[in-house]
Amino acid sequence: MRRVASPPSDPSGAEPGDTANSEAAAASASTLASLFRTRQRELGLEIEALGRAVDLPSTVLIHGESGTGKDRLARAIHDASHRRGRPFVRIDAANLSDDLFESELFGHERGAFTGAVAAKPGLLEVAAEGTAYLDEVSSLSPAAQAKFLRVLQERTFRRLGGVATHPFAARLIVSSRRDLSALVAQGLFRDDFFYRIDVVSIRLPRLSERREDILPLARGFLRRAARASGRPARRFTPEAEQALQRHAWPGNVRELAHVVERAVLVAEEPLISERDLPMGSFGSPEALLETAVEKRWTLKQLTDAYIEETLRRAGGNRTLAARRLGVSRKSLWERGKRRAPTGSEPSGTRRN
Repeated sequence: MRRVASPPSDPSGAEPGDTANSEAAAASASTLASLFRTRQRELGLEIEALGRAVDLPSTVLIHGESGTGKDRLARAIHDASHRRGRPFVRIDAANLSDDLFESELFGHERGAFTGAVAAKPGLLEVAAEGTAYLDEVSSLSPAAQAKFLRVLQERTFRRLGGVATHPFAARLIVSSRRDLSALVAQGLFRDDFFYRIDVVSIRLPRLSERREDILPLARGFLRRAARASGRPARRFTPEAEQALQRHAWPGNVRELAHVVERAVLVAEEPLISERDLPMGSFGSPEALLETAVEKRWTLKQLTDAYIEETLRRAGGNRTLAARRLGVSRKSLWERGKRRAPTGSEPSGTRRN
């Protein structure tokens, strides 16, 4: 992470205001660390450094693959800062076409375009003095990047069809699952916009790179899922915990949350067993689909793999597997006669 200088901590050389700032920065860093917990030492140090900058107006850039927790970190930064009582506005850049960009972000006046029957504030105006979180900034077109760059340079904007200027007073946080510096080198992202948003940056590693966090996260998801579903408090068996730690987690933290939530819903005993976890030889629903696409499976091959995986998780119990698949036991038995065991590859897949 790009480090931000902290106020001096030596009482003999610090002004009274510097000491107060140091104490406030330390409190904010502690708050952020409690909101975004990690046991991985490297990430913990980055979160600690980021915590000292949460009250600064500097733009924060969060890098990380899909599902690594970028949205959660952005919210934690807001909640740990002095802006916590003000709006937190999430802006999905992937859904902002050039036609909608100005109207959505800057707002519009009545009559600005056909259908604008009333004035509407934009998302930057709604953010006020809170936090504007621009998710997946790499999705912005070059034209949209230029318009946003002007806002960051001048800290003002105008509604579409308006003449009055509005201040942009919010703290900006941006995220990207793509490497922006690589996109700049390829000419696919504006360098001037990149340098403007790359002030304080942090990279969230894959979940497979922070295995010491898997079980604490899983146990937290388990408690929340049990409360949300009205189920009694549950625990993982030792075998289930070992399976969680072995898994590759291609979908990162999001996949882990999904797996635990599903396990809470399907488990028939107070203890969550390995059999209850929706992770098989293909890893996860996402991994199964990814394998199917890469190997160009037919729909029948994908269906056979799904049935076989469901049977495995049901411990070979056809009645339970049929119930989970939403078919009769007879239908499942008849389908089983028409297919061969798939192993790691569905039947009918040709080997080169």
